[in-house]
Order: sequence, then C-alpha cells, then structure tokens
Amino acid sequence: MGGKRYKQSKRGVGRFVQLPEWLQATEAWATLPPGPRALYIELKRRFNGTNNGDIFLSHRDAAAALAVHRNTVGPWFKTLEERGFIYLTQAPHLGPSGIGQASVWGLDEEATPDGKPARKSFTKFRTPAQNQCMAVTKNRTAPHER
Repeated sequence: MGGKRYKQSKRGVGRFVQLPEWLQATEAWATLPPGPRALYIELKRRFNGTNNGDIFLSHRDAAAALAVHRNTVGPWFKTLEERGFIYLTQAPHLGPSGIGQASVWGLDEEATPDGKPARKSFTKFRTPAQNQCMAVTKNRTAPHER
C-alpha cells in the first residue's frame, strides 16, 4: 500500500495571488479600470510575503508581462498610486555604472517588513461625484409666502 496518493498531487501546486473580498469591496477597486487592475495583480505576483516595499517592476517589464506598449503602463502606475493601492519607496535612477535602476514599489494592503501595519489608504478614496455630495452646502431659506 504505500503513501497516500491524494497528497502527492498537491505538492508543487505553485503560487497564487490573493485578492481579499474587503479589498474588492472598496470604491477605489470598483471604479478602477481594467488596465490598472491587471498591473496591480502583476505587482502582487512579485510580492512574496516578506518583500513589501522592495518590489521591483519597471515600465518595460510591466508592459511585457501585460502585453501592452511600455508607454501605456505609466498612467496605470500613477492611477494605482493616486488611489492608494501602491506607494513608491525608491524612484527610478541611474546606477553607478550608468545603467538605469527600476522603481521600487510597496503594496498598501500589506504590512511592511519592519513591522509597521498596512496603511490601507485606498479605503479612504472617494470619486469626485461623491466628494461633491459629501460637501456641506448652505441652508436655503424657504420662499416667502404672500
């Protein structure tokens, strides 16, 4: 009889990307276009559980992974950053030998390796229409009766 066969097929299944329900329920995610969503998933693929704040992803690598032109992904990074899903920990620069170094990113939903809790600033995102509705308006007086 040997070992249990059902457990042998479970080895080496591979990694997966987890998108929690609470993240998908936020307004920032619900109003996010498909391109930035795909980019976020690609950034999350490069997160291994301990490297938050040290995720390297250049525009060219992101474009190759998503099968789009490299100029297309630049606004997607900005969109994710503006909505609070990612943050820049190190800007792109030229290295000592003149070779370019890619941007280094962090995920806002994950805790940092030094023990700081997750920021989760994307939960505070509101669309411009909601911001106008939430603004305090002046009380209007009732029309005069004759």
